[in-house]
Formats: sequence, structure tokens, C-alpha cells
Amino acid sequence: MTFSDDSRWQSFRQAMPVTQKWAYFDHAAVAPLPGTTALAIKNWCDQAAHEGDVVWLDWERAVENTRESGAKLIGAKKEEIALVSNTTHGINLVAEGLAWKPGDNLVVLGNEFPSNLYPWLHQQSKGVEVRVIPVDGVQPDLNRIAEACDQRTRLLSISWVSYKTGWRINPKELAKIAHDAGALFFLDAIQGMGVFPLDVRDADIDFLAADGHKWMLGPEGAGLFYVKQELLSELHPIGIGWNSVAGRKNFDKIDLTFRDTAARYEGGSQNMPGLIGLGASLDLLLEYGAGPKTSAIGDRVLEVTDFACQRLESVGAKILASRQGDERSGIVSFQVPGKLPQDLRAAGQKMGVNFSVRGDFARISPHAYNNQADIERLLETLAAVD
Repeated sequence: MTFSDDSRWQSFRQAMPVTQKWAYFDHAAVAPLPGTTALAIKNWCDQAAHEGDVVWLDWERAVENTRESGAKLIGAKKEEIALVSNTTHGINLVAEGLAWKPGDNLVVLGNEFPSNLYPWLHQQSKGVEVRVIPVDGVQPDLNRIAEACDQRTRLLSISWVSYKTGWRINPKELAKIAHDAGALFFLDAIQGMGVFPLDVRDADIDFLAADGHKWMLGPEGAGLFYVKQELLSELHPIGIGWNSVAGRKNFDKIDLTFRDTAARYEGGSQNMPGLIGLGASLDLLLEYGAGPKTSAIGDRVLEVTDFACQRLESVGAKILASRQGDERSGIVSFQVPGKLPQDLRAAGQKMGVNFSVRGDFARISPHAYNNQADIERLLETLAAVD
């Protein structure tokens, strides 16, 4: 098996300076920045140093362009997008913003990343029951999730892609389970957004959050939060500041009338350089085929990871999750019998190959710009460990 390396993906690769040094397989952790993103942030730094706030309105317009690009990526209205500091920020907007009542419950999987567990567990102090559903193996049991939902379930929260196993759920199926029980649905989208197509309208998602520093190729500390427009009145704003209100630029008039968009959740001053950088990354991804209905980047990522799995298995590696059907993602966790994953990673660092260790597994997470030569370098790394 081979995969294509046509001019489109060669061009995308040229947009990523990291390829000059590294075979980079760690987008599920922290992604490297595209050259255009680094330049956008550098330009902001130069302006901040030499101009101060003289060009602040230009920065504000650039940030609003990021909001528009984020909405375009998932088929949302720009009025449904809030710009947040990270996924955790977005999760807490929901966890702390819903009007919980004692006896309410919520449902979440037991193998979630901690950020999609702690904010929900924190609601136990309000009398909310947190129903944590164990995951045996790598595939969540949808029947078990559905059975856990009852008339007092207010929310189902789940990750689109498991950070450890790489298992990808169908958000539309999970949203239906939640809505059939009269509950709301929250999607932690950080491990899929920017790569796989997602139409929030078609999938009927209520809330979504994702930091930009993974598959969206943005800097840390700049992310997106989506709230269905009709739920604005149900999600009480927290972290209120000058940027939350309708008259946000009239500092002399105190009027607690919230903005009629998701921007009401943004509070105070924003991470402008980070959000401007995120916008540049989103525009690059949109240019190469990301979007709510297009799967070009996702298909390419699966092509790369399928080839990587084939090559890994050819040298005796054991792949954690199935590589069949739509459950595949850009995350591949594996073990090489007789070799510790920490030793494999250490060898990679010396040989210009970067990937992560999660638990007892090495974890690679390639993007669309990775090529066959990168994967062969990975195999050389594994062979270098006795």
C-alpha cells in the first residue's frame, strides 16, 4: 500500500516549516504553526511594539474574521461562535452556565480527557449526579449510554475522538441519543475539528468547544465555542466583563444587557495575537479543503494513518484501535513488543521524529502534510531501540 503525494499535499507541506527538521506526528498534543500563522503573529508583535493601540481596530477586524472562519468550518452562524481561551473554557461555559437543579444528572464517558470530566464532576456540589459510563476496550457502548439517560438527564457530553485510543464517534448519533431523552448534547471536538467534516446544524449539536492548537494548527490559548442560537437564553453567561454587553464600547453607561450573540460569553479583553494566528490557520485549512461538507483533509489524514498502521504492523507493532470504517481518526496508539514507548519516544527525539506516549502506548497523530518519507523515518526510530 502507498498513498498519494500529489502537488496539493506537497504545497500544504511547504506551508509547514516544521518539515524542514522534524517528521512531526504529534498534532493530538500541540501542533506546529504554519508559516502564514507565524507571520500573522509576528506582524501583530511588530505592530504592538511600534504602533501600540493605534491599529487596535485592525486587530479587532482580524479577530472577527477568525470568528467567521470558525463558523464556516462547522457550518454555523458567526453569531453562534464565541472565541475562547481553550476547550476547558468552553466546557465550563456550559457546566457553570446551565441552571442545574438537585436531582438532575449528566452522562459522560469514563475514558475522557480530564478537561471533559472535572467540570462536570464539579457540578456534584449542586446536587447533580454525574453518570460516568465505563468504556471496555476502545469502543464506547451506545446502548449503555442511551440506557444511562432518563427523564432527569440534562446533558450528554462526549469527545468526538478519544485522545488515547483514536476512536471516532458519530456526533449525529450521540446527539440523537441525548435529544431522545430530552437532554442537551455537548461535543468536545478538539481531536477532530479542522480535519474531519462536521456540520453542527445537520448533526444537531447544542454545544461544542475546541482549542485551536491541535488539528486546527493554531497557537495554544485560542479556541472556538459553539452554542446553538436558540439556546443562548438557557446558557447563563459567566465571567462577565465589558465585552459581554450590548453597549460594550460605551464605558460610561452601565447597562447589563447582554450581547445577543455567543460573544456574550467572551467577558473581557481577548488574546488577540493568538486569535489572529488561529484565523490564519483556519484560512489555510479552508483553502485546502476543510469544511462542514468536504472531507479532503480528513481523507488525506486517514490515508496517511492507514499507511502508517500498515508499516507499523509490518515490523510487529500492535495497533490499539480498529482501522476500519468511520471510527478511524488521525490518532494511532501502538506498542512494539519488547520495547518501552518511552524509549521509542526518546529515540525519536534524537532522530528528528516527534510523537507522544499515552499510558502504555506510543501515540502518533499525523496531519495531511505528512508524507511517506516521514513514516519511514518513524520506522527507523523504532528499529534503533534494542
